[in-house]
Amino acid sequence: METNQTPCACEEDKESAVSSCEKECCQCTRHKHREKAEYDALLRRLSRIEGQIRGIRGMVEKDAYCTDILTQVSAAQAALNAFSRELLGNHIKTCVVQDIQSGHEEVIDDLLQTIQKLMK
Repeated sequence: METNQTPCACEEDKESAVSSCEKECCQCTRHKHREKAEYDALLRRLSRIEGQIRGIRGMVEKDAYCTDILTQVSAAQAALNAFSRELLGNHIKTCVVQDIQSGHEEVIDDLLQTIQKLMK
């Protein structure tokens, strides 16, 4: 449930390195430790979505009727939306709450930007 505070690889002075959650560069990414149950649930959802996408590809390869393919595309989009909702909910309950409690209120702007991206 906590964000890993990994020093930036491009910082020469490791003492003054900014956490990877606060700084992004070509070699830095943010990380989050997930509990096993959350991790497993997310991977199960992604595996199902991968299967749906492979099924859609198979339908195209077999010259399936357009509306049948579009129905499956709609189901895959719904599955991705459900994955996003679950991940966002977990993010708010853990990362966002922890950052706000730590006085890092800029996480709210990041959250709003993320929500705007999801709503496009």
